[in-house]
Amino acid sequence: MRKIILFMHLSLDGFTAGPKQEMDWITVDDEIFNDVLDLQHTADTALFGGVLYREMAGYWPSVAVNPSSSKGELEHAHWLNHSPKIVFSKTLQKADWNNSKIVRANIPAEIQKLKAESGRDILLFGGAEIARALMGLGLIDEYRLNVNPVVLGGGKPLFKDAGEMTHLKLLEARTFNAGVVGLRYQSVM
Repeated sequence: MRKIILFMHLSLDGFTAGPKQEMDWITVDDEIFNDVLDLQHTADTALFGGVLYREMAGYWPSVAVNPSSSKGELEHAHWLNHSPKIVFSKTLQKADWNNSKIVRANIPAEIQKLKAESGRDILLFGGAEIARALMGLGLIDEYRLNVNPVVLGGGKPLFKDAGEMTHLKLLEARTFNAGVVGLRYQSVM
């Protein structure tokens, strides 16, 4: 059975975005980006909330045709552009990015169907609201959290109202040269 892997950047105080939804505090250098590329080799499907989907769809298709894109950016753009993308949104009217499908209702059944299909794992890039919803339903199998060396003091929390207590097993802790700590946890059912 395929796993749902949550990949998200966090501030040290647990926020995924600042008070004005800013994300300019996230550290991504070549070392961190290469870790993301390694992760995407284990997966073949991406999950998004509507807000993040719109941002990603507005950015990554252009990276694939930009001559100044790095090799890593091109590889990530190719993966995103060609992978199936499931968007959980009640407000998004259409999803024009290649291989995109909007899911508006019955999220648990859709996730169970995806997990039962053959293929590689499924990456949940976020946003925080869909991540919290899936956490509350016990549907996240693995957490890949990059904790950035910044305290935001407010913003969009990842773990607010995340549901009942979830026990996690630490699989890996990695300190990147930029000071980001990559944490990898498995849900313990």
